[in-house]
Amino acid sequence: MRETLHVVITGASAGLGRAIAHEFGKTGARVGLISRDLPALEATADEVRKLGGVAATYAADVSDDLAVEAAAASFEERLGPIDIWLNNAMVSVFSPIKEMEATEFRRVTEVNYLGYVHGTLADLRRMLPRNRGRIIQVGSALAVRSIPLQAAYCATKHAIVGFTDSLRCELYHDKSAVKAVVVHMPAMNTPQFTWVKSRLPNLPQPVPPIYEPEVGAKVIVHAALTSSPRREYWVGGSTVKAIIGQKLFPGLLDVYLGKTGYKAQQREEADSPDRPNNVWQPVSTSLGAHGPFDTKSRPFSIEAEVSKHRGWFVFGCGILGAALCARKLLSR
Repeated sequence: MRETLHVVITGASAGLGRAIAHEFGKTGARVGLISRDLPALEATADEVRKLGGVAATYAADVSDDLAVEAAAASFEERLGPIDIWLNNAMVSVFSPIKEMEATEFRRVTEVNYLGYVHGTLADLRRMLPRNRGRIIQVGSALAVRSIPLQAAYCATKHAIVGFTDSLRCELYHDKSAVKAVVVHMPAMNTPQFTWVKSRLPNLPQPVPPIYEPEVGAKVIVHAALTSSPRREYWVGGSTVKAIIGQKLFPGLLDVYLGKTGYKAQQREEADSPDRPNNVWQPVSTSLGAHGPFDTKSRPFSIEAEVSKHRGWFVFGCGILGAALCARKLLSR
């Protein structure tokens, strides 16, 4: 790939996407930014430029495949051939399944899953003929181990993994040099918990431990720049525990999360049913990359650093962590 990368990021106006844009800006990359919120995108673009990068924006809803294709064409014209395409845009609904509406499941699926499909297709149309490039999917610990109250979000993250596994097989079959990578994220301090739609009595929060978005963003940049990326990266100790724990004793985790998952996802502050949410339209925010949990968030993860060169060490740590979770459950 060329020395100066052209990177496209969906969901780039806030949270993890904005933090990722900052990290690529520091490398001097040409960064294409996509989201529905144009003013926030322009603010992100200014930050990228101040950090040393080049930035361009395109307002689009990733659930619209034609809009995503138009964004890709626009970025190639303005910034050059795309080297890295990062699928990150998401929405969610915090609610018991029995209270969900079919339209909500459909909307979350169209953004979180089909949005990734649309981005990947637009990307492949350009990368395959050039026989180079990298597609990075922002995954989650919840892509492997689902939790209560976020069924729509968890289901889409599972779907992304299945889609990407199939894509890798086809790229190998075609002997393509294009790579597909998934980076599984832990709970992070992003603004989504201020604008997510929720039917919970109290304000939503990420399940502790919480990490600052820069922790995940740095792993994304590593996955983009390394000459031999891993097929998956696991960010944060909680992600390692969730993935390994699901492989070893999923039934125990069903019980454990049934007991703890409701309280763990709520603050001690009442929510309002009239609070604006971003399921159907963007919600303006001045929070940028970070949410309201800075005092509770971790700025570093040993597991994230090790994951860049993961081997049996991380697997062993995951087994130990999962065993401790099981012990905690069985002691109740």
